[in-house]
Amino acid sequence: MNLSYWEIKSWLSQIDYTIVGSGIVGLNCALQLKNRFPKANILILEKGFLPQGASTKNAGFACFGSLSEILDDLKTHSEEAVYQLVHQRLEGLRMLRSTLGDSAIDYQELGGYELFKDPEILEACRTQKHQINALIKPLFGAEVFHFKDLVFGFENCQKTLAYNAFEGQIDTGKMMVALLKKVQDKGVKILNNIVVEQFSDSLHEVQVKTNQMEFATSKLLIATNGFAGHLNIPKVKPARAQVLITKPIKDLHIKGTFHLDQGYYYFRNIDNRILLGGGRQLDFKTEETTEFNQTALVQNELERLLSTTILPNTAFEIDHRWSGIMGVGNQKTPVLKALSNNVYCGVRLGGMGVAIGSLIGRDLADLV
Repeated sequence: MNLSYWEIKSWLSQIDYTIVGSGIVGLNCALQLKNRFPKANILILEKGFLPQGASTKNAGFACFGSLSEILDDLKTHSEEAVYQLVHQRLEGLRMLRSTLGDSAIDYQELGGYELFKDPEILEACRTQKHQINALIKPLFGAEVFHFKDLVFGFENCQKTLAYNAFEGQIDTGKMMVALLKKVQDKGVKILNNIVVEQFSDSLHEVQVKTNQMEFATSKLLIATNGFAGHLNIPKVKPARAQVLITKPIKDLHIKGTFHLDQGYYYFRNIDNRILLGGGRQLDFKTEETTEFNQTALVQNELERLLSTTILPNTAFEIDHRWSGIMGVGNQKTPVLKALSNNVYCGVRLGGMGVAIGSLIGRDLADLV
């Protein structure tokens, strides 16, 4: 890139902290650094013209895990670890709401529902509901999960669903607009369409090479989640989530956030539409990618679910489709650590970016 003296002086000189990724984690990391070091020169690099990955692509669930998801986590995590996962998600959601305010993100606590197609999963949830409620009751001060008769006219699933009153939803676009404004108002610089290709840490600074320029920074903080592998951060796999949304539906009666098939499908109401996503379990290998596109296999199944289960007696049209990239691994806990003297990372949010992104951003900054 042909940079002028002014450009180098104003944007790429004497940088204290460079953050890779302008998603929820990166922006909250910048806010925390500015709170701690008000005079610091902070630069954020973003590969897309908007924040890529999952921050602007997610379904806007303010959730902490459905009943069957939590039960499934107990197969690979201890009770204490699962308790801490739920605690972290709740703390992160409280931080998000406190940082931006409920009106700015259009937070609505309409409750969360879990539908069951498999009677065995329903029975397992019935049998172990008391155990889960007892485990996480200290976090809520009440029992969380209850069973109710099927509502909203859903078909081709069990006649009982699990309900919790503590789950909410947000407007993802409004959240990111508010977060970007808050960060820029603090004087943090953001450069878009910049891809970090490699970096080299020395005792005193980090040399950063991008697709546009090279520069030095005192500290480098990586918040690229599902794209962490591009910078050779291990134990993080990309997981694509495909989504579609209907055109507005007159007199839409479905209100809330909904989970199906242990959370592999999820849907909600928004602007008199149904937003539906998921299906990566249909072909895990293909969906282990950082490519933003859709497949006929997943999209056809999403449409089938709409027509046979969610809106069986309602005419609808698909308005738009997209995909986002999550960061997952063998464990649900994020990878939050120093990679070298001056390089740190906060990645692998396990599909819970809305819930824990604010918290991981803060904790990433606190590694410095």
